[in-house]
Amino acid sequence: MRQEGESVLLYIHGKGGSAEEAGHYRKLFSFCDIVGLDYKSFTPWGAGKEIRERVHLLKGKCKNIFLIANSIGAFYSMNAGIERDIIHAWFISPIVDMERLIADRMKQVNLSESELREKGVIKTDLGDELSWEYLCYIRENPIEWKVPTDILYGSEDGLTPLDAITAFSKNDRRSLTVMRGGGHWFHSKEQMQLLDEGLQRTPKTPRISFYLS
Repeated sequence: MRQEGESVLLYIHGKGGSAEEAGHYRKLFSFCDIVGLDYKSFTPWGAGKEIRERVHLLKGKCKNIFLIANSIGAFYSMNAGIERDIIHAWFISPIVDMERLIADRMKQVNLSESELREKGVIKTDLGDELSWEYLCYIRENPIEWKVPTDILYGSEDGLTPLDAITAFSKNDRRSLTVMRGGGHWFHSKEQMQLLDEGLQRTPKTPRISFYLS
């Protein structure tokens, strides 16, 4: 039986998500408290600051902090400077190469770097915004993530290519599970079952990437 406040799981949602999603993990992490964060900023430096402040607050109350982060929430978490405070992390469809994602989006809308630099911010026909400041920040602050991390990824993820997630996972502190046919958003019964099973079988040693059908 756990001691109250000894361990906590922090959940960081993806784009369009909310802290309420943290409730899904209560049945899987009965040994610790569950906390979700609804960050207000949508830049790596802004959201990263919010995550860092929450982690530092939790650190003053709990002995162990675990992290589950979804999609861009994983990217923000890796930019938050919280590595020393996290015992273990689970990433779901993480964005691991934001520079490549932005470059691909620029190609889609036929936008050059010089145009983006000149205008600063451009709202695309796809409904999102591309920012020169954002791109520069990513280039000047490469990700350094040393936390033991288990990654769940769908082979049909449209935001992070398979080669990018595989390259990111080639680290002795990371393991990768790839769901064949799975997309970026894990929401179906089969996908959620795989997610729950993956969270419950955290390995003692890193796994080599493999596929589940």
